Amino acid sequence: MGCSKNSVDSEVIAAKLISQGNSVLFESVQNTDYVIINTCGFIGDAKEESINEILIHLERKKAGDVKKVFVIGCLSERYKDELIEAIPEADGIYGFKDLNLFLNDPQFDLLKSPDRILSTPSHYAYMKVSEGCDRECSYCAIPLIRGKQISKPIDLLVSEAQKLASQGVKELILIAQDLTYYGIDISGKRDLEPLLRRLASVDGLEWIRLHYAYPIGFPYEILDVMNEYGNICKYIDIPLQHVNDQILQSMRRGGNSAQNYKLIETMRNKVPGIAIRTSLITGYPTETRKEHKELVQFVKDMRFERLGVFTYSPEENTPAFPLGDPVSQKEKNRRQEELLSVQNEIAYEQNQEKVGSVMRVLIDDLDGDFYIGRTEFDSPEVDNIVLIDKNEKTLEIGTFQPVYIEDAGAYELIGKVI
Repeated sequence: MGCSKNSVDSEVIAAKLISQGNSVLFESVQNTDYVIINTCGFIGDAKEESINEILIHLERKKAGDVKKVFVIGCLSERYKDELIEAIPEADGIYGFKDLNLFLNDPQFDLLKSPDRILSTPSHYAYMKVSEGCDRECSYCAIPLIRGKQISKPIDLLVSEAQKLASQGVKELILIAQDLTYYGIDISGKRDLEPLLRRLASVDGLEWIRLHYAYPIGFPYEILDVMNEYGNICKYIDIPLQHVNDQILQSMRRGGNSAQNYKLIETMRNKVPGIAIRTSLITGYPTETRKEHKELVQFVKDMRFERLGVFTYSPEENTPAFPLGDPVSQKEKNRRQEELLSVQNEIAYEQNQEKVGSVMRVLIDDLDGDFYIGRTEFDSPEVDNIVLIDKNEKTLEIGTFQPVYIEDAGAYELIGKVI
């Protein structure tokens, strides 16, 4: 459940289970003996989804469809005692500190374990470069769940990348709670730039993509590396969360509106054509309609290539929790829809500009009558897709194809291979 960082954890755990003589599937099927649910505990909706999944499989256990149900991950790390009391029929509830017990291996290290079984298609993989977060954003429970930042040494990451590339991985998606803080706990400085140089030299990696960069103190040298190496995608995911100075201060983001504007301007000047993905939070406790309008104008001004909008979720034991939750869910949803409506128009206009061009597309899947692909400017699952009629030509999943763009919607391009 939850984010791509959780997916990597599941892949590492799966490899360990297989080494112990088990077989593992990354989906719910009817003929398994055991179910392990790797939960998310980040925000309200994600917690509810994880709980519902747990209840579904406990019912399956009750009906005799599975023998045992285990609960691991962020929810069990954050609410272990409550879960033990609420669902005693679960056969085990383990937080991150207890995974050694769960896997019966006192040496197991989730971050540094060398083996993984990919849950993604074989041509792309996520790579977690660090665990935890040193930031103190007022709304975020991640430091409570995952702890302080621990970076994975560069040599281990390069070795992991080489292994993945030898297995056929062509796209590597770097993830962390705070990607741009990578290495500071090891060397005392930000080491994303030397890491990127090492990874860009790994044979077989054709795309390297950056996710979850933090805006304050952004290391601009990585933009130079992006220009220097053709296999580092001109794409960055950098959650800005808001633009109003007072809200950013309350959120403990460490920056202000002027800095956000300047950051995006600098990125686009240094890397022409870069695709910037950001995420925003609407309905924060101190956000009035005035601050919301400022956020809407920010989206109009910046014309982000990719945008996600989350409604505020009050999380206990975070600094923002005492502020309450004065904005109704109905109003939060209205503000979210307004922001997404503005972005929808921007995305449509940007995609229309691509009609008539030829773009390099990575083929991810075949679904119904269409191959599903992505450009350099799109990450899997969260960004735009390229649709190609399967009757035009037989394509191999995981290959790059030159595609002539014939038409476009707000979130998809339609084209044919040339």
